[in-house]
Amino acid sequence: MAITEKWRFLLSRLTRRMWFRASLYGALGIVTALLGAVAQPLIPPGLAGSIGAGSVGNILGILATSMLAVTTFSLATMVSAYGTASTTATPRAAKLLIEDTTAQASLATFIGAFLYSIVGLIALSASIYGDSGRVLLLAATIAVIVLITVTLLRWIEQLSRFGRMGETVNLVEDATRRAMQHRARSPWLGGAPYRPAPDGGVAIEAGRVGYIEYVDIERLDRVSREGGFDVHLEALPGTFAVPGRPLAMASAAIGEEQAAEIRKAFVIGDARTFEHDPRYGLVVLTEVAIRALSPGINDPGTAIDVIGTVVRLLSGWSRGRARREEEVEITYPRVFVPALREEDMFDDVFPPIARDGAGMREIGIRLQKALAALADLGDPRFEIPLRRHARGALARAEAAMGFAPDLEAVRAAARPSLLQDPPETEVPDAG
Repeated sequence: MAITEKWRFLLSRLTRRMWFRASLYGALGIVTALLGAVAQPLIPPGLAGSIGAGSVGNILGILATSMLAVTTFSLATMVSAYGTASTTATPRAAKLLIEDTTAQASLATFIGAFLYSIVGLIALSASIYGDSGRVLLLAATIAVIVLITVTLLRWIEQLSRFGRMGETVNLVEDATRRAMQHRARSPWLGGAPYRPAPDGGVAIEAGRVGYIEYVDIERLDRVSREGGFDVHLEALPGTFAVPGRPLAMASAAIGEEQAAEIRKAFVIGDARTFEHDPRYGLVVLTEVAIRALSPGINDPGTAIDVIGTVVRLLSGWSRGRARREEEVEITYPRVFVPALREEDMFDDVFPPIARDGAGMREIGIRLQKALAALADLGDPRFEIPLRRHARGALARAEAAMGFAPDLEAVRAAARPSLLQDPPETEVPDAG
């Protein structure tokens, strides 16, 4: 039970692999093709001749030929879309296209139908079907054809937008929103609000170098209860783990076995992931924007779209935190977890876009309007980063713009209250 959540996370990652769904559908196609040989005693004798079940072999031959062509075409289209997304948006977004369930289901359906027809033809040639078995095979073939037709219609609609810039941005937005909603519901991942470890605490360092993808808080709580100490989490999902940087601190001296159990609670991979790392989604959106602002692409419209997307996400984050923070249940009171810092989230987005779009009037205006829109939410956690980034974006525009009317337009879009210094008593919310 101690690793239930961790294995659930690993299983969810496995089911998003393209080969998993294709293998599942392929196995289902093979089982369906062989079902007629097993269930033929259930069909009344003589029914095969009355409904023309003898023609099923010709139908399966046509199905096998067409499904092989459709599968090859679909796979080539998907690979092309992955390359397009990597080139025009960012390579980090291609992972979401690979994990797109509609595309995976379409390809898996075609592979499953191909295997079904091939196995059916082999079984017919081997004469394992009687007349009754052919009836079942014909009924299954009709059902497969209906499924293929529905899947093709959905796939045609998907192809019209698959890999396009707008669709890629939407996929990143959806993934980021899900991660933000999950973190808003559980800002401390089920643990207690963070507090530093006491003097004499023991640091537990990573056993390998990589990005933290998941932290099993349930396991940390079990180890801490059994050992009679508290665990203070020092690295959230998305942190780059290296030797010398603690993953967690134990409040008292612990043995090597306990330290090893704590390390097992951390899933470390080669790259950041979207599921439990809301900031990564913001980073990927920012990469899309700054690539669009590069001289080779010169697409400020996409950058403006990304800025609007970020405003939607941060607005939802603010509402989610305000609505649920008082209702948060502390399930694991012996594990102290830091919350996401809104200041870090702002740093992930606005400085790079302000830097690369500093000389563009439309980008400067949109940035100031976006920051003003976030200020209207009245979230006190946003106040300091909003002021800092509004002034920073304006300073970059002043340094880069040589045309006075453009600079005046950016200044006019800035909200005066955001350009003022914050009171000295204000401090960032540490969560």
